Amino acid sequence: MSQFFSLHPETPQKRLLTQTREILEKGGVIAYPTDSGYALGCLPGNKKGVERIKRLRGLDDKHNFTLMFPDLNEIGTYARMDSPVFRVLKAHTPGAYTFILDATNEVPRLLLHPKRRTIGIRVPDHRITRDILETAGAPLMSVTFIAPDETLPMTDAEEIRDRFGAQLDAIIDGGACPMEPTTVLDMRILPPEVLRQGRGDTSAFG
Repeated sequence: MSQFFSLHPETPQKRLLTQTREILEKGGVIAYPTDSGYALGCLPGNKKGVERIKRLRGLDDKHNFTLMFPDLNEIGTYARMDSPVFRVLKAHTPGAYTFILDATNEVPRLLLHPKRRTIGIRVPDHRITRDILETAGAPLMSVTFIAPDETLPMTDAEEIRDRFGAQLDAIIDGGACPMEPTTVLDMRILPPEVLRQGRGDTSAFG
């Protein structure tokens, strides 16, 4: 059974953040809150963790995985972008957007789309998420937690515990989350192509 941590939405407890980091460093898979539903995450190099997440979500190798960051400081290590693209990201982060970019060699192959070698990049607008990422000291490989045979993200930590607690190492309770998924934008061209309209406003990208 997974551990269940209830974090304060404005001042997340450092002790629980440290315990979450330790679980991730030991190869754990966590469910955690974001600004667009709960997500599943593990450290990028955690091959077994990635495979566990893929089984839990029913994903194939063509799924575009996302790396979650607390800010833009380390994104250039994992994704290729020029100055105009960086300015767009800076203007729209943090927020409910997933930006698709060409990956660098620092991204593990198991996270890459097999043909396009792309990776999703995301800086969420959620205090608990960013504190988890800052404490971990590394990005998280992440996917929206959508239960099998459902279409909307899971939004309640206690429901996640009841239904999936045996398949996770930790569940981070940050309260209810918005149900709408992120907007996905292909940033390899400008103006970007909207691959999925979600919570993030796209009116400024035209």
